[in-house]
Amino acid sequence: MDALTIAAVSGIQSRMESLDLLANNLANTATSGYKSDQEFYGLFRSDVASGAGDDAASTMPVIERQWTDFSQGTMEVTGSSLDVALNGNGFFVVKGPSGPLYTRNGSLRVLGSHQLATADGYPLQTAGGGTISVTSGQPIEIATDGTVTQEGQTLGQLQVVDFASTSSLAKMGNTCFRNTDSRNAPAPAANVKVEQGKIEGSNVPVAQAAMRLVGVMRQFEMLQKAIGVSSDMDTKSIQEVARVGS
Repeated sequence: MDALTIAAVSGIQSRMESLDLLANNLANTATSGYKSDQEFYGLFRSDVASGAGDDAASTMPVIERQWTDFSQGTMEVTGSSLDVALNGNGFFVVKGPSGPLYTRNGSLRVLGSHQLATADGYPLQTAGGGTISVTSGQPIEIATDGTVTQEGQTLGQLQVVDFASTSSLAKMGNTCFRNTDSRNAPAPAANVKVEQGKIEGSNVPVAQAAMRLVGVMRQFEMLQKAIGVSSDMDTKSIQEVARVGS
């Protein structure tokens, strides 16, 4: 495979990964608490892709890793007592299938077990490590510090934590994260308020993502044409060699 084709294939692969990220971002523009994914490009060195008689290795673009934008989304007023939003840095702690998970999706519901949980069905964890049980059909009040009360009785305080670095947070589904580094332990969040009757919208910049999607698709088409050109050049070279030999 010649250098042009190898470089084009590498470019197509990175653009396909970009398309996946962009498509997922656009599909979740209405998902509460969703954090958009971005790509970080690097250059891959390849001796195989170097040209004939060229000792220098060629470099090709690849997506080195993806990263998540944790900036706060727009606050949307819903008026529902089961909607809460975090104003500031931090995450709600929920009990996941294999341990604690962290989310900013405050669209809550009451499970059949009467536990207060996220829309994904994960019970919210209290500052003491337990869960909150509520009476179905009765209004609840959630204070700015996360304290939950119902009919004048305190039921518990939502645990809200933050991390020194969000680089160790990996997505589990669309709105939950797990911590992949035990050294980056969560700590109680500071300067954050729990606001009831509001929800945090997705932080996907829709117009920018749509424009980026169009641009990546055009790049994809150009790289496909480059592969076609390379194939045509190889075919013509073989034909010319055949003519000389005859």
